[in-house]
Amino acid sequence: MSATAVRRLTPRECERLQGFPDDHTAITYRGKPAADGPRYRAIGNSMAVNVMRWIGQRIAAAELDRPLRYLSVCSGIEAASTAWHDLGWELMGVSEIEPFASAVLAARFPETVNYGDLTQYASWPLPVGSVDLLVGGSPCQSFSVAGLRKGLDDPRGNLALTYLGLVDLHRPRWIIWENVPGVLSVDGGRAFGTFVGGLAELGYGWAYRVLDAQYVRVDSHPRAVPQRRRRVFVVGCAGGDWKRAAEVLLEHRSVCGDPPTRGPSREGAAGGAASGARSVARTVSGTVSAKWAKGTGGPAGDEVQNLVEVPDVAATLGVRGVRSRTELDGHGAHVVEVLPFDPTQVTHKENRSRPEYGDPAPALSRGARPPHVAIRGGSPTVAAAAPPEVTHAGEADDE
Repeated sequence: MSATAVRRLTPRECERLQGFPDDHTAITYRGKPAADGPRYRAIGNSMAVNVMRWIGQRIAAAELDRPLRYLSVCSGIEAASTAWHDLGWELMGVSEIEPFASAVLAARFPETVNYGDLTQYASWPLPVGSVDLLVGGSPCQSFSVAGLRKGLDDPRGNLALTYLGLVDLHRPRWIIWENVPGVLSVDGGRAFGTFVGGLAELGYGWAYRVLDAQYVRVDSHPRAVPQRRRRVFVVGCAGGDWKRAAEVLLEHRSVCGDPPTRGPSREGAAGGAASGARSVARTVSGTVSAKWAKGTGGPAGDEVQNLVEVPDVAATLGVRGVRSRTELDGHGAHVVEVLPFDPTQVTHKENRSRPEYGDPAPALSRGARPPHVAIRGGSPTVAAAAPPEVTHAGEADDE
């Protein structure tokens, strides 16, 4: 076995974890190629593309494939439009104020208007009645267990109510709202109850579901994405029709896979690949965090589950159909073992994480160092441009 190599994940790998095309965020920013920091933050703040495609296809089926006009708010780097590019829908505009994310939108969707500040929606030159679907995920910091959890008392959390004001103005047939699972428990559930109660008062039937991106398989991502990312999705349907909303989200065969129970052997928990390639097959990561680029320091609270567990692109994301050590070697790569770790914890005198090869990863939070992985065996540059391969393993976590 060769010596251990340690490196952090590249922005391209993180784009793959979220289901984006390679180099989606590799733009010219302020006159030079974008640095890694803003790319990490923008990717970590985004929705997962495969989940958005699954929801979009379900709504398209409910609409009998009639074209829809949609408005995206709190758009980030626009997972929705990336997912829905071939559904025949029209993007009426986006709303984003973060400078780098806005630059990505301008580069990738140059003909689309960015209306900017969501709180100014009443002044947007957008005709009332021109929006069939409203999609957005208001900032999660006020609901996340990693934050102060001020809920609707936080101006960022209060954007959920601003979102309802936009719904009231345009009265779209469908709404999609996304946030972290912590929104269900913050303030004893009252914040979430206020949001869905507001939808009901506006005449919308609604349903919600926690979806984990690692299990959501669609035509564009037949093996889902290699990231453990649980998010709450609310779908609303005009006319008080909760059944139509529920039919979009609540189909038992639509989300493949179940997280394994605790206690199996490491090899048994690694997923469905042959034992000879066990270490390569374990490619499900922790949740992509928007905080990777922040300074130094250790994890906070439950965010200890967010550090990414993906090894080098060549050995894991770059080789298709791995079934055995022999077949893997035949593709020009090598079997590797991966040790994801928090560099702050492993140097701490108590070292409570005690990582071992094949373990799920710890997480980063605000002020933490970038993700690190130790790779034992193989080369970090072999077949790096090959298409991604995904397997499914690991337990779901709550953010």
